[in-house]
Amino acid sequence: MTKADIVSAIAKNTGIEKSNVLAVVEGFMEEIMGSMNSGENVYLRGFGSFVVKKRAAKAARHIKNETTIIIPERFVPTFKPSQYFAEKLRNSMDAR
Repeated sequence: MTKADIVSAIAKNTGIEKSNVLAVVEGFMEEIMGSMNSGENVYLRGFGSFVVKKRAAKAARHIKNETTIIIPERFVPTFKPSQYFAEKLRNSMDAR
């Protein structure tokens, strides 16, 4: 499902114009990205958590050159679904 699909589905289900729904969806995504860029986690009760995790530096092999390279530490965005979300997904997959 794409952002356009989400906007279309919300517009259809709510009767709100697509342009307004698009503005809300994009605003929602901007707020999440902005919060995570400033190091804040975002918690949506009943849905899940967008969390910034720190990945430690590590050594890796460059296969082509047979050399060791160091991958620096970095921060990565992650999503952890809520227990309710995960259970609902499990139940819908079991029904298939």
